[in-house]
Amino acid sequence: MSYFDIFHDPVRVPSPCFVVDEELLEKNAALLGAIQRRTGARILLALKGFAMWSVFPLLSRAPDKGGRGPLYGTCASSPDEARLGREMFGGEVHAFAAAWSEEDMAEVLRYADHVSFNSFAQWRRFRPMLAECGREISCGMRINPEHSEGAVAIYNPCAPGSRLGVRARNFEPESLDGIEGLHFHTLCEQGADALERTLTVVEETFGAYLPRMRWLNFGGGHHITRPGYDVELLCRCIERVRDRYGVQVYLEPGEAVALNTGWLVATVLDVVEADMPVAILDASAATHMPDVLEMPYRPEIVDAGRPGEKCWTCRLAGKSCLAGDIIGEYSFDTPLAPGERLVFTDMAHYSMVKTTTFNGLRLPYIARYRPSEDMFAVVRSFGYEDFKNRLS
Repeated sequence: MSYFDIFHDPVRVPSPCFVVDEELLEKNAALLGAIQRRTGARILLALKGFAMWSVFPLLSRAPDKGGRGPLYGTCASSPDEARLGREMFGGEVHAFAAAWSEEDMAEVLRYADHVSFNSFAQWRRFRPMLAECGREISCGMRINPEHSEGAVAIYNPCAPGSRLGVRARNFEPESLDGIEGLHFHTLCEQGADALERTLTVVEETFGAYLPRMRWLNFGGGHHITRPGYDVELLCRCIERVRDRYGVQVYLEPGEAVALNTGWLVATVLDVVEADMPVAILDASAATHMPDVLEMPYRPEIVDAGRPGEKCWTCRLAGKSCLAGDIIGEYSFDTPLAPGERLVFTDMAHYSMVKTTTFNGLRLPYIARYRPSEDMFAVVRSFGYEDFKNRLS
């Protein structure tokens, strides 16, 4: 049975529903594992991008978590992500935040193996706490090479005025005692050519400090599993830095791990006439696909075209009360009618972790699918208690 048959079976697939294909996830993991074996780099899962913990055994190499995948661990931006990484994924837990409170740091130190700081002031503030925590933790400093590769300002960590990372003019070489690694992040859904350009700037600006380091974290945004990505160039970049400075290289892609592995199944509830036909779905851009409004972007739909490409064009909208809950404009071979299913592609990463219950809309079901075994299973559903318990 094909994925297309699965999504149109009203008994097997509830709506709306996120569906992740385990075999496609394993295919992505295999490519990442091959890069690790060749280069010695360690790749971490960025939980901000993908945190579906029921499939962590397919990704993790930690035997105590039932892991049968290649990844060395997770990177977290909060105590809760760090705890999830420790309890459900295993392996190394790396943590970074723009700033830590004392309460957050106390909790993070229970789970993290690496902690990167965003300023030398934070490093000085929390160094005594690190010394007294009773665990061996490797500390790092995030740097800002002031080299922009990102096209969208909101996702550009090196944009003018960015709060992320220490710039060269503010760097404190005299405060590096106890710092074992540097961490940079310049990319967003980009190729190895952007990484190569970034590394040139990093070496020019911060290269003098790299021989003192044990590790260098290349951050995220590497679109490694995208068709056409230059894996050979990525490997050369890793090997160059590894051999030149003797550091352990880390990468922490979130999107690349789950890229093109999942879908969001939605159902047409009604079609209304405005300035054009508007199909209202049981899925919402505002609550179920917030990146559609934040980035913004237009998600692809199986068997749909761009406006005017096919016989019938309409606008797709969510069912929330937000006037701007608009997914985009699409064309279809025939007019949509209530009850029809739509399948949005590439919905495994970010969409799931960013969903909200605005308007009291229930979150989509979460399901796993293994085509070779015709296995489909809903692993999570949501109801009133999930909405109630996040309020007071």
